Amino acid sequence: MGGQAKSKKKSKPKRKEREHTTIFPQERMKAKMQDKAKKKTAEKYTIDQLLQKTEECMDNFDFTMARMFCQRALDIEPTNLTILDMLGNICAELGDMDKAKEVFLKSVELSPEEGHSKYMYLGQIHTGAEAVHYFNKGIEIMLRIMDKQTREVNSMGAAALPSEPAVTAKDVSVAFCSIAEIFFTDLCMQEGAAERCKEAIERALHYDQDNPEALQLMASYLFSIENIEDGRKYLMKSVSSWLPSQQKDEAPSESTEQQEEEEEHTQSNVPPYESRITAAKLLIEAEEFEVATDVLEGLLEEDDEVVQVWYLLGWMCYLQLDKPGATEDLESLRKSARTYLTKARKLYVKLRCEDTPMLEHTEQLLGELGGEIAADENGDEAGPSIDDIGDDFIQSSEDEDDDAMEH
Repeated sequence: MGGQAKSKKKSKPKRKEREHTTIFPQERMKAKMQDKAKKKTAEKYTIDQLLQKTEECMDNFDFTMARMFCQRALDIEPTNLTILDMLGNICAELGDMDKAKEVFLKSVELSPEEGHSKYMYLGQIHTGAEAVHYFNKGIEIMLRIMDKQTREVNSMGAAALPSEPAVTAKDVSVAFCSIAEIFFTDLCMQEGAAERCKEAIERALHYDQDNPEALQLMASYLFSIENIEDGRKYLMKSVSSWLPSQQKDEAPSESTEQQEEEEEHTQSNVPPYESRITAAKLLIEAEEFEVATDVLEGLLEEDDEVVQVWYLLGWMCYLQLDKPGATEDLESLRKSARTYLTKARKLYVKLRCEDTPMLEHTEQLLGELGGEIAADENGDEAGPSIDDIGDDFIQSSEDEDDDAMEH
């Protein structure tokens, strides 16, 4: 009997649990409403309409709304590879790399031998050997598609419609560049890294000999093994492929459509901001100061609050102090170097940067040059305007008589 009594006492908490369950009907109602909303969405919009809405939002850079429409499409067809790849792309644009990774891996699981773009994204998300693995898999699929495209054209002629999204030689070249960069950075200490890096660059140039990124990577590689002269040739070929078109003033064209096409081509050929900073570093190393000035000025036109750009301007002026032919303008060079380095240091503090070696070098150079430039008589903070940068530079000894860069 005692045991039975105890068991009855133990039954009381169960009653309390049942009392607590009074909130669950609300939760169930909420879940039903959500399911109902999803069903209404499915009834209201077809997959094609949802994807069209998604694309419209992406074209307008409204990736938050694009994600919502794409997710609704995925709720209807959870194994649709097109939707998965699109959602992964959107999540990557929004910076939600965990979700992007999850979506792309799901796509890989469903169809490992189709779709190269998901492997390109996974290569960017991962690092080291994992990234190389994904890039290699993506290249394998791209080469297979290119081969298929060639066979279709040969058999059906130029009017043949591709059975899959077209892949270009430049796409393959860019993928090999990504692999080369990994052996330059994450895997640089791995045995045989230099050889594999060079091999990847050579293959990138094989598929697109005019790819600015591949040419610049080859220059970096050659500089790293102290082959400066050959490296300079690759570097100048790379920069000359995009810098003149970027600098060119907008000239009247035959038609608005033609002008837009030319501008679009120019933009697509200009490397990303960080890549152009690297180009400027290499140009300074090669003592191509005039071209480095042009590149750095272009970067400031886009964003004049990048510490590294101001630092490189100051460093370049400092290096020219010891160049033959600069004796008559030493004071001008010294003042320019101090001005740019002062700007770099102030921006470093303002933006709370974390590149300690750059800060230490900036302070060391300022110490040698006489310290920071103080505020001028009007109380304005020292710092050149972007429009006057070209006038602050003295040209290299090879072309001493040229005027400073025109704006």
